[in-house]
Amino acid sequence: MPGPHNIAALRALARRKLPRPIFDYIDGGADDEVSLERNTAAFANYELIPDVLVDVSRIRTATTLFGKEVRWPLMLGPTGLTSMFHPDAEPAVAKAAAAHGLLYGLSTMGTTKLETLAAASRGPKLFQIYIFKDRGLTAEFVARCKAAGYDGLMLTVDTPVAGNRERDRLNGLSLPPRLTLRSMVDFALHPMWSLPKLFGQPFDFPNVSHRVDALASGPLSLFDYIAGQFDRSVTWKDVEWLAREWGGPLSLKGVMTAADTKHALDSGATGVFISNHGGRQLDGTPAPIEQIAPIRDAVGDGCEIICDGGIRRGSDVVKALALGATACSIGRPYLYGLAAGGGKGVELALTLLFQEFERTLALAGVNDIAQLGRRHIRCRVP
Repeated sequence: MPGPHNIAALRALARRKLPRPIFDYIDGGADDEVSLERNTAAFANYELIPDVLVDVSRIRTATTLFGKEVRWPLMLGPTGLTSMFHPDAEPAVAKAAAAHGLLYGLSTMGTTKLETLAAASRGPKLFQIYIFKDRGLTAEFVARCKAAGYDGLMLTVDTPVAGNRERDRLNGLSLPPRLTLRSMVDFALHPMWSLPKLFGQPFDFPNVSHRVDALASGPLSLFDYIAGQFDRSVTWKDVEWLAREWGGPLSLKGVMTAADTKHALDSGATGVFISNHGGRQLDGTPAPIEQIAPIRDAVGDGCEIICDGGIRRGSDVVKALALGATACSIGRPYLYGLAAGGGKGVELALTLLFQEFERTLALAGVNDIAQLGRRHIRCRVP
């Protein structure tokens, strides 16, 4: 029987392996999930215009991202709660990224301590950070990242409050995961997942638990925990402060407009992630791919613009680059691989995407990603 041959097949395998509440946490979005669906569907609105009779026997895919050379313009973005999907968690993802010559971003809400992750993988690494109500905790993260040798920070800026993720509410998702009447049967049908998670080592956020003992009193609503950490008062002045504290590559994740991109650069950032948080925060926003061209046109070539959201094919990356993106970032695709097969599943996801990416370049008559441009793409929907 052939193995998974694309990200959709990995998603189907992950769905079979995980209890529904856990799969829904990966797969779900906010409110009516309009942005979640739009993020992926919007790529189909763009057509690639190929050149012909170009020597594509060798194709240059390498580029520089956050000051580090990477094999191709993709990075593995930060995701929370990763150990819920496979016990090897973030270290397996980081090692797979390093094996493929790619950047990996660790989430503040990850399940591996940032120092442990740094020791587990020598590949290039970023840390995703929030400006919490407790500014001392944010400053501590900066110092720890410097000491551990992280190559850059990404500041998430689209979470003044937690999004309304209704699948998780309906499933009663909590930390640690617990049985409810709704989920009991589904957990029982997945004993290989359920027994270790429900009765094994207590769940923890090791990067914050020493300062915020949120899990000490038993099961806690995931939404209450996250909402309690977000600060509605964060402004551009806080970005300026963080840029001074860090002093290295800093990208803002969650930017959707040219005006905010200019603000980010003026505040000390070196780039932005065009992102609506995978459709998990404000529902009804545009797809990230739709915002690449106007943002690039407004700011020129002097910053990194990373398209974050909706990537399911290597051809999606080609489209984003042609519109002006520096690179793309993925989350769900590699989590499907992780849930399906641990580190090997992540490597398979990356292999499939790279094969599609390189094949698309060859078919488009592009032998160097630096040559990709607007002439290679057009939007079918005015």
